Amino acid sequence: MFEPSSHEALIDRLGTGLVPVRRLLPPWLRTAGWLLLVLALAVGLLLHYGADPMLRRWAATPDLAWAGIGAVITTISAAWAAFALGVPGRPAVWAWLPLPGALLWIGASGLGCLRTWIAPGTQLAGMHQTADCLLFIIGFSVPLSALLILLLRRACPLRPVLTAVLIGLASAAASASLLEICHAYDSAATDLLTHALAVVAVVGINAAMGGRLLSKA
Repeated sequence: MFEPSSHEALIDRLGTGLVPVRRLLPPWLRTAGWLLLVLALAVGLLLHYGADPMLRRWAATPDLAWAGIGAVITTISAAWAAFALGVPGRPAVWAWLPLPGALLWIGASGLGCLRTWIAPGTQLAGMHQTADCLLFIIGFSVPLSALLILLLRRACPLRPVLTAVLIGLASAAASASLLEICHAYDSAATDLLTHALAVVAVVGINAAMGGRLLSKA
């Protein structure tokens, strides 16, 4: 047993060198901070390509518009869910938050295959064009995923793999949303399959690598 003086000395030794922990911002505020980067990328693409071609496509083919809206909703909700799961005590049910947006995104994208007309100002994508879409989504997803992982490492999420999956989904959905600005191709089976492959690849890579990085936080 320690004497009272020994107890006090032990407490003093344990407290020596402790650094105060800075409190994390709320999940919604950290989500907004990450979305600022996505918004900056969107502004850059709009300045280069303009909004008129995208708006004309959306006006003539509402399915493309709804798919874009679904991708944006998925981006926001998946990022928010990832930050929420980084807070100790938050239930895993937060992982279901992106589901409605993802269903809208996937469902509206699939409707394009049922149309009998091609969206104005577009053409059906060939193999070279679909490969460009694949590289676009993966290329933009890399920095977006890296930033989310960096922001979430301080939170030390208790479910690193699930959080990493949401990071991948948010990044892939954000990249698909950005692609809408300059995507001059109509919905077709090959194009949608390429987009799906890119999203699955981004989510899978994040689950494998992001989960390890977050667990070492």
